[in-house]
Amino acid sequence: MAQPLMPHATASWLVDNTSLSFDQIAEFCGLHILEVQAIADDTAATKLTGRDPVRAHELTMDEIEKGQKDPNYVLKMLKGPEQVRRTKGPRYTPVSKRQDKPDGIAWILRNHPEISDGAIGKLIGTTRTTIAAIRDRSHWNIANIVPKDPVTLGLTSQRELDAIVAKAAKAAGIEAPTDTRLEGDREALIEQLRAEREAASREAEAAGEDAPAAPVEHTAETLFRTNN
Repeated sequence: MAQPLMPHATASWLVDNTSLSFDQIAEFCGLHILEVQAIADDTAATKLTGRDPVRAHELTMDEIEKGQKDPNYVLKMLKGPEQVRRTKGPRYTPVSKRQDKPDGIAWILRNHPEISDGAIGKLIGTTRTTIAAIRDRSHWNIANIVPKDPVTLGLTSQRELDAIVAKAAKAAGIEAPTDTRLEGDREALIEQLRAEREAASREAEAAGEDAPAAPVEHTAETLFRTNN
């Protein structure tokens, strides 16, 4: 069911201005009843300013009156809030990471010059103007730009970067570079696993040799033969 655009503020208004039950308010606002209780008791973590759902065209007074007359009535929203849809454009990058974009762009320009400006723009979420400024070193902050792997910076994923590098290499007629950064670690891991497996095998064999003989189970027949 659709919920108010500002559920906590709407709940605060309904608590203050109606006799709806906490269950009804919680159901309508998509909150837990304890959250509504905290708002009513003024013990919520944040002081809320009520938001009138009637003026917001999310609820009618007729619906409120129905709910006040019948505690089991479930309020029906007049219409849900308008959803904001993202339009086409550069990839969205969190504000905290936007300052790292020039470093990531510089790294791609240095290590993968075959990638087009358009592909870099889609991968990093930047403009051709910024890319050109970094390439020709006319960027306003060029003195502080240090090429850094955009994957390490969190600007993209390794899979996305590898895909664009492979596509650009194919278009340029060159062989896509192979990432060998983890080869040494992979070989060391394989050797370690092999050594651990061999050690476990030797321990199992030693345990088998040192194990005491299994106890003999006597039956009436074997006991009779022994005594005779």
